[in-house]
Amino acid sequence: MSFEGKTAWITGASSGIGAALAKEWAARGAAIILSGRDEARLAEVAASLPTETLLLPFDVRDEAAMQAATDKATGWKGHVDIFVANAGISQRSPAVDTAMQVYRDIIEVDLTAQIAATQALLPHFTARGSGHLMFISSIAGKVGVPMRTAYCAAKHGLIGYADALRGELSQSGVAVHVVCPGSVATDVSRNALTADGSKRGRSDKVIDNGIPPQEAARRIIDAVEAGEREIIVAEGMEQAMGESRRTPDAMFDQVAAMVAAGYMEKMQAED
Repeated sequence: MSFEGKTAWITGASSGIGAALAKEWAARGAAIILSGRDEARLAEVAASLPTETLLLPFDVRDEAAMQAATDKATGWKGHVDIFVANAGISQRSPAVDTAMQVYRDIIEVDLTAQIAATQALLPHFTARGSGHLMFISSIAGKVGVPMRTAYCAAKHGLIGYADALRGELSQSGVAVHVVCPGSVATDVSRNALTADGSKRGRSDKVIDNGIPPQEAARRIIDAVEAGEREIIVAEGMEQAMGESRRTPDAMFDQVAAMVAAGYMEKMQAED
């Protein structure tokens, strides 16, 4: 697979995995659309890229702004070939102490907003009959991790949406990829919400010693090239945990076979 001449749109692109994916795809010849809330930081990422870029800053929770960005993204080159739902925020707090608003905020950013952005783009992808939808979940989307109940709920939900969507799109030519990173050396822990919704403000040693973002990005894009549907990017115990909960390809194939045999049409006829 060549990414030369393709257009990749990445949310949460101002830092971390999002920025690293932008750099890796740009190095492989793709034009890049960068989205996030901080336009200045997006501009810094864009300045480091060797290919054409478009900045579309917006808050993923603002559906009107997201829809406007979708129109601009699809109109820029006439096509978006890759969409990465990467915007997200983590958590560090025991459930017993955590305010309900923290659950609402994390689920809105990490799950609901990612679904809304994908839904807005779906007609574009299905009309073209090609492309890649990529969802950045987490090892915490496969395994329940203490101190992250809201984050785990959102990331598990994102995988559920992506897996169901993959089945529905299995005859369309549109590929759906779920990425489950373990500890990657980003600001995810520093920016995580605490029990009252404030930012934690400090990192974890395991995060600081995690996989470098550019290495994670290279592994992810190599896996997309290889056609992997569930991509685990982790090491040590985290990798073992992710692999133990990996969804077998046979299951994905079984769901696709159901769709090919008319499952959706039969359900709609019954309705």
